[in-house]
This record gives sequence, structure tokens and C-alpha cells, in this order.
Amino acid sequence: MSHTETPDQGCRNLRWALALFDGLVRGGVRRVVLSPGSRSTPLVMAAQRQPLVELTPVLDERSAAFFALGLAQTSARPVALLCTSGSALAHWFPAVIEASESGVPLILLSADRPPELRGWGANQTIDQTRLFGGFTREYHDPGPAEEGPAALKAIRALGLRAALVSRGPRPGPVHLNLPFREPLVPGPSCTAEPLGPLGGPESGPHDEPEAVASAMDQVHSFDTPHWPRELTKLLGGRGVICCGPMRPSDASAEAIFACAERLDAPVLADPLSGLRFRTAPAARITRYDSLLRNPAAAATLRPDWVIRFGGTPVSKMLSGWLAGVPAILVEPAERWTDPTHDVVARITAGPIALHKLLTTRIDRNAHGLWIERWATAEQTLDRLARAFLEQSPWCEGHLIAHLLECLPAGDGLFCANSLPIRQLDTWSGQSEKSLRVFGHRGASGIDGQSSTLAGLNAGRAEPTQGVTGLLGDLSFIHDLSGLLLMERLDRPCIVLNNGGGRIFDALPQCGLAGFEPLWRTPQRVLPDALARAFGLAHRSVDDASGFAQARAEAIDAGMRGEPAGLIEVRLDAELSLRAHRAFWNGVREQSIIESE
Repeated sequence: MSHTETPDQGCRNLRWALALFDGLVRGGVRRVVLSPGSRSTPLVMAAQRQPLVELTPVLDERSAAFFALGLAQTSARPVALLCTSGSALAHWFPAVIEASESGVPLILLSADRPPELRGWGANQTIDQTRLFGGFTREYHDPGPAEEGPAALKAIRALGLRAALVSRGPRPGPVHLNLPFREPLVPGPSCTAEPLGPLGGPESGPHDEPEAVASAMDQVHSFDTPHWPRELTKLLGGRGVICCGPMRPSDASAEAIFACAERLDAPVLADPLSGLRFRTAPAARITRYDSLLRNPAAAATLRPDWVIRFGGTPVSKMLSGWLAGVPAILVEPAERWTDPTHDVVARITAGPIALHKLLTTRIDRNAHGLWIERWATAEQTLDRLARAFLEQSPWCEGHLIAHLLECLPAGDGLFCANSLPIRQLDTWSGQSEKSLRVFGHRGASGIDGQSSTLAGLNAGRAEPTQGVTGLLGDLSFIHDLSGLLLMERLDRPCIVLNNGGGRIFDALPQCGLAGFEPLWRTPQRVLPDALARAFGLAHRSVDDASGFAQARAEAIDAGMRGEPAGLIEVRLDAELSLRAHRAFWNGVREQSIIESE
């Protein structure tokens, strides 16, 4: 067939796109986030005709990508991103990197010019081939739309494959680059409808996130005949289970605590591990960042081994303390989390499979005093933190404690990088109340935070369970396009305004020539003016009572169907730094644990 445009090309494009979406839906896609454009018209029209798909338009492609990232995180389903050709998809890149490093399933649907226009100076045409490099799990360019049963079967299968790969053993982005010839809009005589289910009903295990997690946990189990004898000997010593950022199912979380009980080891739970705020049947430790600043405690509690789940923990203190300790990496995917190069064994399994393996290979450990020391240290740090906050000037520690106490069970908290996530790590403690904590720790950037917060709220399973944002002033300013999406939020976005990148005040860069403009970078932006420009309510506070009142007003607004808006928390950065250092110095000088 000639490559010249024909009158039925628009209908051919639409039928082909419909087949693609049939496969995507069968693979679990239910949300499509699109940014407007011309070349992507066949894809938009196909998505409109798919009854199981909800479309969300977002003007700015970078904001759209982070919104989709939030949707996928909270729903545990692959979310499709859709844009036109040219530079549009390049704006996805930061979110694609985060999705890749965090293992979040995204389907990247980029429209493109047909092959005969590429490299010939055609308008809005760039080389989109493998644009995202190694940050996608797969890349496909199936060529322009074709007619016939075989062509439709192939593109439908590609949609299914993309969705399943994105949520597979190594979840992450999959890129489909889709060229379309003009005309892009079908004529009035075109008849094109979704083809219906592929090989069965639109249901099954791929539609249930919990089932997917459990199935992956079972399939990717360790090959038990090759269990090394040295591993059994190592695990006979005293150890810890370190859980970094991850999103465990309930069954996986229970299995981790069951492993801890079997090995008589404490679980060191990162704020993004999904383990700090839930019922914990085993010893759970969350105050380690402060505890390990005490030299005697750090020496006495030094383990013989560490089992690692999830990504690298937020706490640099914890990572430094574990350097040199033989590590067993438990990871069902291909990720290798070992920044200190201490892994002596890698078990390709999930928590459930590992627990079953331990019950057959390891006798139950009995290090009662070891667990008792950890539990006592955690309780002591809890008391020290509460006592310090009672007499300290108001700072982030008070705000975090109050916020976590107020959040209802089932709600979520999205915490930005840099200082906010570290302060959450320091002050949150632990709770039996079920809370979900989200963050961008794949690449640890400060971009796209407002958009992700909006996506997390849009993707929630229960309308009553919202997600509150906790952002720094720079991360807030970094994503102004995200403010367009905040009108949909019924939970407030809390902005900690301390005058720039104050994390650098505690780093070696502090005091260098040009420190203020080149590292701390305070911005002359008024959050209240920004809020007004985007039609959002703004509440400014600088103490405990003001924050409590502002949050109550924001929640009431959300319950009335109005945007919850922004709460700007004005902080004295110098006072905050002195308070944190005073607390850590006090911990360092305490007699927290008896040495052996």
C-alpha cells in the first residue's frame, strides 16, 4: 500500500488506537493523563470511546507526568501518559526517571510523525527513538497504523504487553512511540468501537493490586536447593532488618515482621517503608537516626548482619552505621540496593517467600537481650523526644507530631525531599494507626511535588481517605503548574517556608563564598500571592495554635467541596537548626543503653 495519505486514514488510525487501548485496559490501565496536542488525536478519541478509561487533561506535560506518577503510586495500577510529538514528551523525563527508580508503572504513549517525515525538517518533528534511554523497561515503535485482523491483533497484544511489563517483576515505565499519518480525525462515515475483551472477561488477577503483589512474591522465590551453608551460619548471629522505601502489601508487611520474629531481629523502618504506621507484631525501631548519634548505643547495637528490603533509607546516619556490616539483599526484581558495597548474598524473593524459606532453613533465633536492648532504646528516645519538644520553641518537630496525631486512619501524607523528609524521619516515631506515607526517593528530586500530590489524591480508592502534602518552600515553587491541579484537593498542602534550601545550612557547603545565592537560594516569592493567582485559599501560621486552627479550617473547606488550599508555615530557620542540634547533642550525652 502506498504511504500517501488516503481519505480513510483517519478511520484506520482510530481503529488501530482502539485496539491498542483494548490491550492496555486488559492489562489493568484505567486512567489516562493527557496533555493537548494534534498528532495524538487518534489516541485521545480511542481513550474517549473506552468505557473503562477515565481521562484527565493536564496542560503542562511535566505536571501531567508527575500527576500520573501519583495516580499510579496510590492505585497500584499502570497509568497511561499521552502527548503529541516534538518536545512535548521530553517534559516527562524527570517523572520517568522517578518512576523508573521507584518502580512505578507508567505507560508512555507519545504520538509521532510518520517515518517519511522524520529527518526531513518537518514541523514539530524530532527523533523520539528511545528518548528515555535506560529509564524505561521496554521501548516499542510499531510503525504507522495498519488495517486488517493481523495488524489489530498485533497492536492489541502490544498494549497488553506494555501494561503487564510495566507492573511486572521489575515495575516501571514502558514507552510506546506511535506515529500517525494525516488525516488525524476520521470522516463521518467511520465506524469504530472498542473490540471487547481479549481471551476472557475484563477482570482477573491483573485488576487486583494486592493479588499482583502476592503473586509476584510467590513466583520470584529463592531457589532453595542453592541456599548457602555460610548464610545459615551468618544468620545465627545478631542482626537487624532494614526496610527502606517500598510499598508492601499487607501480606508482605506481615511476612517481614514474621521474619523478624523468626530471626529475633528488630525491624528498622524508614518513613517510606510502609511499616512505621501499622500494627507491628515484632520489634519496630524508628528513632534510629537520633539513637545512632549516641556513640555508646551505636557501638553496643552494632549487628553481625543486616537483611535489606526496599530502597536506600532516608537516614544517612543509618546507612553510614551499617557500612561494613554483611548484608543480605532481598529483592524480587533486578534492583541492586547496595550503596556501601556490603551485600554478601542476594535472594531473589519477596517477603512472603523469604519467610517460608526461613522456616525450613533457619532454626528460630533467641537473642532476647538483643531485642530488649533495641526496644528499651526506642522507648528512651521516644521519651527524650517528647520531653525536648515540651520545652523547645515551636519547630518542625512539633508540627509533625501534631499532624500525625490528627491524620485519620487510612489517610496519607506526601512528604517532599530535602529537609521535610529528614525531619519526618527524625520526629515521626511510630504508631499502630494505619497511615500511608509517600515520597520521591527514587531519584530524590524536589520537582513535581504539587502535581504528584494532586495525583495521589485523584487516585485514592476511598473518597474519605485523602493525602496531605508536606512541602518545602523551594519544592513548592519548583512546580507552579501543579497549583492548577490543587483546586481538586480536599486536604491541605502544607508549605514549610524557612527561606530557601536550608538543608545546606547543615552541610559542608555552609560558609562557602556565595553560599546564600548559589546554595541556599532563597526566592522572592509570596505564597499568598501565588495562592490568590490560582484561586486557592491561603493560611499563614507561625505557631502551634495557628497551625491547628488553619488545618481545621482547611479540612472543613474540603468537606464542603471547596479546595483545602495552602497552609504556609513560617519558620525561623536558625532557631530550628539550633533546636535540632540541641536535641541531638542531648541524645549524644545520654546514657541510653548499657554497654556489654
